[in-house]
Amino acid sequence: MNRKIPVALTIAGSDSGGGAGIQADLRTFTALGVFGCSAITAVTSQNPREVRRIDALPAASVRMQAEAVFTEFDVKSVKTGMLFDSKIIRAVAELLGKRGDVFVVADPVMVSTSGAVLLRKKAVGEILDSLFPVADLVTPNIPEAELILGRRMHSFDDMLSAASEISLKWGCGTVIKGGHVKFKGGIKADAVAYDGRLYKLISRELKTMAGHGTGCTFSAAVAAETAKGALLEKALLAAKAFVYGSLLEFVRPGRRIESMFPPEGKYSNKVRLEQCGNY
Repeated sequence: MNRKIPVALTIAGSDSGGGAGIQADLRTFTALGVFGCSAITAVTSQNPREVRRIDALPAASVRMQAEAVFTEFDVKSVKTGMLFDSKIIRAVAELLGKRGDVFVVADPVMVSTSGAVLLRKKAVGEILDSLFPVADLVTPNIPEAELILGRRMHSFDDMLSAASEISLKWGCGTVIKGGHVKFKGGIKADAVAYDGRLYKLISRELKTMAGHGTGCTFSAAVAAETAKGALLEKALLAAKAFVYGSLLEFVRPGRRIESMFPPEGKYSNKVRLEQCGNY
């Protein structure tokens, strides 16, 4: 039986270890019932413990990959990840700026979990000047948000303040991921600013070594859910539940490796979204 299927496009780097980047995005799209297309920005030689080499593609190649997809596919949402340099960022932003019919989730990937620099320092300004203004939602983690705003964050109130500032300054929804913060009560929480309202996106804390790729998976899951027509609040809850389940149902693809993996169970009852006020 022929059937229509939602389409999402990821514009990001390739992770040879499969845990993050293009590989994690496409795995997430498929698990959530979305047809995944891709434009690869760079080829990384890595595993969950280290990034050994990065080979960026020319900006014209990245743009042509995405244009080829848009020509024939009914793309409903786009997720951007590792863009690496200013030329690629400008090319992607210019293209997406002309596509007002797609929902854009921008994950400003700057540094890997292992500490490798995935965005050239001179390109941070280009992310803010070119990409953020065309994004519907941006999803920095705390170190990335600190770099964007030039100040440290020590509490959830600091995260909410930062999320609202980014949202107001660049006109986009914002999720500041709180995986780097220790919360009381055995929870993990993200700060959300969207459409004038502030939220706390909550799940239980999990003790795990499978955290490589959580940011990529979360933003890809939001893109998948919005491609299916979900409103942002529902998309955020579904994405948080997907990440929670992927961490809980981790797999062991190597002797020393635990990796998050699309879950078989449903975990929507393990997450909640609480409104915290307005901005």
